[in-house]
Amino acid sequence: MNRYINRKISLSDNETFFLWGMRQTGKSTLLKQFFKDAFWIDLLKPSEYRRYIQNPELLIQQAKLKKPPLIVIDEIQKVPDLLDAVHWVIENIGTKFVLCGSSARKVRQGKANLLGGRGISFHLYGFSAIELGENFDLLRILNSGYIPNIYLSKNPLRLINNYVAHYLKEEIAAEGIVRRLPSFSEFLNMASLSDGEMVNYTTIARDTGVSSQTIKSYFEILEDTLVGKFLQAYRRKPKRRVSVSPKFYFSDVGIVNYLSNRKGILPKSELFGKAFENWIFHELSCYNAYKECYANFYFWRLTNGIEVDFIINHIDCAIEAKATYSINKQHLKGLRQLMVDHPETKKRIIVSLDDKDRITDDGIEIIHYQSFLSQLWNGNFFT
Repeated sequence: MNRYINRKISLSDNETFFLWGMRQTGKSTLLKQFFKDAFWIDLLKPSEYRRYIQNPELLIQQAKLKKPPLIVIDEIQKVPDLLDAVHWVIENIGTKFVLCGSSARKVRQGKANLLGGRGISFHLYGFSAIELGENFDLLRILNSGYIPNIYLSKNPLRLINNYVAHYLKEEIAAEGIVRRLPSFSEFLNMASLSDGEMVNYTTIARDTGVSSQTIKSYFEILEDTLVGKFLQAYRRKPKRRVSVSPKFYFSDVGIVNYLSNRKGILPKSELFGKAFENWIFHELSCYNAYKECYANFYFWRLTNGIEVDFIINHIDCAIEAKATYSINKQHLKGLRQLMVDHPETKKRIIVSLDDKDRITDDGIEIIHYQSFLSQLWNGNFFT
């Protein structure tokens, strides 16, 4: 397998920006390829971390002396006070910055507006299928996930175990984000079981032994550390009662598999279908970020359980993920009900394993996942 993968994200070389992404998505590797001559500060190095947390003004002194055109600061959230110095250097010396991080929590909690809008934001995800090219294998990615070194590994399970043990649990605890690590660990296991499902704080709280408010804060931690994100319900002008609780998707399906003890997911199984849905959302998110579409995603669900997995913007496109080899009328129910309530829907898609691409009499497109990828990256679903 070719280990060099060309990432699709486009970064700016003439302005200050933040690059966010969960740990090990390849941010540092990417920046080293893009900005080989930059002055580099790596806050993951203990010696670097100690120097700058003890004396953030050291950055100003170095900038005055060296006057580098570009400074890269890796893991900026570890020393958020450095943003004061960054702001000063931008204003007084004109140096551009690339600020890389795997958690926006500490930056946002008190430093969010420090750069006065001077720093735009990019988001790097794990591998997308378009990046992998001939290295893409659906069964592999639904089992191993999207994190680059894990997907490319000959022993992905070992690396996922290390990732969960040493980052999701120990590092989050070390930063003081959670006080009760055993409860948080149990929460991770419970949350993984409901990946792609509507969040029920009360149920998870009961099973975990902590309060609903604590569970809510735990989900916020996962969002802040970019380990997952909420998908809100679409509620614009409903004709009937619709669900209002959000869904939650982990950013990497391999982590979900590990936490929920899923092993060897195979086609035609329920777990394969859940992983397939997570992957479709991942691909939509990658395209949205890398092409800078700034689209909003939702799901639509009636209180009787009929639903559509993904809505792009205000019914620009509705997408159902069905990991089946043969689409039938039951699979079309959600998209047909959506059209009753929202006849303004511009495009309705079912993505599946069915290799007979076609359009139903009422305009629903049934496409194979490879066709979905082609249409997605040709911009057919975003307006």
